Amino acid sequence: MTDFFMPGLYTETRKVLSRYGVRLQRSLGQNYLIDDNKRRFIIDSADLCKDDHVLEIGAGIGTLTLPMAELAGEVTAIERDPFIAGILRDRIRTDNVNIIVGDALKVDFPDFNKVVSNLPYQISSPVTFRLLEHDFELGVLMYQKEFALRMTARPGTRDYSRLSVMLHFLAEVEIIDYLSPGCFFPRPRVESAVVKIRPTGFRLPELFGDVCRALFQHRKKKTSKSLKESFHEIRVDLSISEVLDSLPPGILEKRVFQLRPEDVLEITEHISRLEEKKKV
Repeated sequence: MTDFFMPGLYTETRKVLSRYGVRLQRSLGQNYLIDDNKRRFIIDSADLCKDDHVLEIGAGIGTLTLPMAELAGEVTAIERDPFIAGILRDRIRTDNVNIIVGDALKVDFPDFNKVVSNLPYQISSPVTFRLLEHDFELGVLMYQKEFALRMTARPGTRDYSRLSVMLHFLAEVEIIDYLSPGCFFPRPRVESAVVKIRPTGFRLPELFGDVCRALFQHRKKKTSKSLKESFHEIRVDLSISEVLDSLPPGILEKRVFQLRPEDVLEITEHISRLEEKKKV
């Protein structure tokens, strides 16, 4: 276990914010972790060493950045707010932290092998899929609890969604802790979860996202009905009848929320094959 954590994270956070005259905005996802034990758990879960280059998104005033810099070889911290990034720069006492001021959905990511972040919840989905376009070993990421439950949901459950299906192939995902609103300042209106992610390296077919979107717009309907109603979402030069006439009845009769990820992949590959045949 590490022993470098600053005593009284809540007190330390309030002092820093007061010193720089910061008024945090919930709308920007500026809810800072103030629970020492949770911070310790998050960083210990990343198993950092001097060979690691860690990417952090939404670094804030350095709650995770500063202790990670003591353990990792290099830390790249992305912070959208220029003023907050300036505070972080003032607080850094090591020479192995690179700060990028900008939008994590637009800036270029450096090479990294681990990502550890208290993510801005409003960009959870796009930033997760952007991260998974890169080759890295491990992510320890904080999400809104409801989002994390959808990330890990199984077929037939209430939280099963398009997100669940896509992540099934792209990564091994595990919820390793939950955090109450009292773990943050200011207190958010939602509960949070810490999620461990290990990319699989699997590359989804080009049409997979379109098929998932079409299906899960009507998650409680039969697959055949859902495809009929949202076939326009799938960018192919085919008719819905061509697709339905050749798909296995066993899949078409299932409700969308009962489809296994493998079923959705089969539907996608089937549509792709039909499209290819039509081009010949």
